[in-house]
Amino acid sequence: MEITCNRCHQAIQADNCFCPTCGLPQLVYAPDTPDNQTPADRWTGAAHDASMVDWKPAMRAALILAIPAGLLSSGLSPLGFFGLFWMAAAAAWAVALYMRGQHPAWITIGAGARIGLVTGLLAAWLAFTISGSVLYVDRFVLHQSNQIDNEWKSRVAMSQEMTQQWAAGLESSDAAEAQSIRSQVQVWMLSPWGHAGIEVFSLAFNSIFLLCFAACGGALGARFLARTRRTQT
Repeated sequence: MEITCNRCHQAIQADNCFCPTCGLPQLVYAPDTPDNQTPADRWTGAAHDASMVDWKPAMRAALILAIPAGLLSSGLSPLGFFGLFWMAAAAAWAVALYMRGQHPAWITIGAGARIGLVTGLLAAWLAFTISGSVLYVDRFVLHQSNQIDNEWKSRVAMSQEMTQQWAAGLESSDAAEAQSIRSQVQVWMLSPWGHAGIEVFSLAFNSIFLLCFAACGGALGARFLARTRRTQT
């Protein structure tokens, strides 16, 4: 196959690195992929690496599954207790959607974990936002602050009783010190700043668990689907 030089327009062999007439360097493309692949497949060979993630379709799949997972895991859902399960299932499903358009149709466990982590980030952010918004609406829009505060005081009282039972077995000097610390902690927990801080910490801690389960779900989904595809082929 002959091509022409861009400078002098003389005929050049396709495997020549320089023009024999003017010496202009030439672009040489040596495909290392099978001949039955199209040129587009050869140039996008990096996307076929099972350890790499094509983030455009991956983000699309993650967003599709993150919305229902975030809604089911939020404080607005009566099934929020199963948030860890929803997150792992959504991540595995996102990996399955992504793998449908991949050639070869499988990815590594690390790539699946990354897709699951992105799905978890989107879903956890949505769940955190919805849960915080629900608390804000209940307190300031629906004027349920008295009910919320009474429930919080009951929870604080229960925790103090448990701590008091634990401290009962200490010596007198240690018990007095524990009582002083317990009183200070109780005052802080009953303050508005303490209540808000604990609620935010609880939501953030729950989001971290959601992320971990999402990454595990994505990794397990990639492993299971890869084994299934390989068995079928």
